[in-house]
Amino acid sequence: MNGLDFEKPIVELERKIQELKSFTSNKKIDLGSEIKNLEDKLSKLRKEIYSSLSAWQRVQIARHPKRPYTQDYISMLMTDFIELHGDRLFYDDQAIVGGVAKFNGNKIMIMGHQKGRDTKENLKRNFGCAHPEGYRKVLRLMEIAQRFNLPIVTLIDTPGAYPGVDAEERGQAQAIATNLREMIDIAVPIVVIVIGEGGSGGAIGLGVGDKVCLLENSYYSVISPEGCASILWRSSAKAPEASETLKLTAKDLLNLGIIDEIIPEPLGGAHRDPEKAAKNLGETLKRNLDDLIKIPKDRLLQLRYEKFRKMGIYKE
Repeated sequence: MNGLDFEKPIVELERKIQELKSFTSNKKIDLGSEIKNLEDKLSKLRKEIYSSLSAWQRVQIARHPKRPYTQDYISMLMTDFIELHGDRLFYDDQAIVGGVAKFNGNKIMIMGHQKGRDTKENLKRNFGCAHPEGYRKVLRLMEIAQRFNLPIVTLIDTPGAYPGVDAEERGQAQAIATNLREMIDIAVPIVVIVIGEGGSGGAIGLGVGDKVCLLENSYYSVISPEGCASILWRSSAKAPEASETLKLTAKDLLNLGIIDEIIPEPLGGAHRDPEKAAKNLGETLKRNLDDLIKIPKDRLLQLRYEKFRKMGIYKE
């Protein structure tokens, strides 16, 4: 496994353990005690490194190419998924996937950003950066969910909305703004989970909900660390400093009252154990949906409105 820069000591030790195991399987030599000592050392090293991650290191984990994406969580947690396509105005933006599924035996509407695993798929998915048609598809699916009284789940994982000229010409900002306005009044429970990157308006276009949760190593920010560094320091190399300044980690956001809950990840990140990450996400999702569906709709909408109105500090 090729690790991130700060994971190099872990990767080197993992490689050494694997080499010893391969050697002992081919030779009649017992190196069990040496392997056990190295495994104990590896366990301790992992805990030391992953318990003191910086904001920038968490951003790197959130961007890990093997991290589970929306379709992975759907396949691990949902059944009977039927994907719905298109915004009925222009085309089907494949940076957003969504449709009807069964979760815990109940029908829901689920949607989220989708990245690719290789260059070809990333081009198809536009690296998870949605066009205005993607956000209009999201709103169309939410209106269907409201019509059929289906709870809504959104999974956020995008560096940001697509910033190209063609997207702006077709109303990118308006599409996101319309989603913000309409989501506040969608009269069914909405649970929002950031599963990786939560970048700028591209994230918030799916981010208005009754409960907003972050996976432990995800981030949620008004701008990317590189973008912030380019503006403040005129150099994207200052991204680590920008990450700290932006307060974009799950712990920071929980302390600021921006999110409601942090979903724990396996040690080292969701990509280390996708099934465990999905289990943790599923448990959080079930608990929140079970609580929200008990709330009368008028009260649900009032609580949602109050939730977002109280964010931030200001003077009149």
